Amino acid sequence: MPMTMQKIESEALNLDMRSRASLVGKLLLSLDEPTMSEVEQLWLDEAERRLDDYRAGKVRGIPGNDVFKRAIAELS
Repeated sequence: MPMTMQKIESEALNLDMRSRASLVGKLLLSLDEPTMSEVEQLWLDEAERRLDDYRAGKVRGIPGNDVFKRAIAELS
């Protein structure tokens, strides 16, 4: 049976101060490290934003051949 948020909170508040501080630190650090699904969602959002900008005429496309020529020139 999964723990509810209330149960987790209640259990956490019953910890001693040192354990609560350690838990808080771990929880805060976990906010800085997105999960793979969160990273994938961020990339999907970015791709959709770029497509919307392209379709709205806010940005201009670059032919693929030009992109590859430039990439090869920069790597050479």
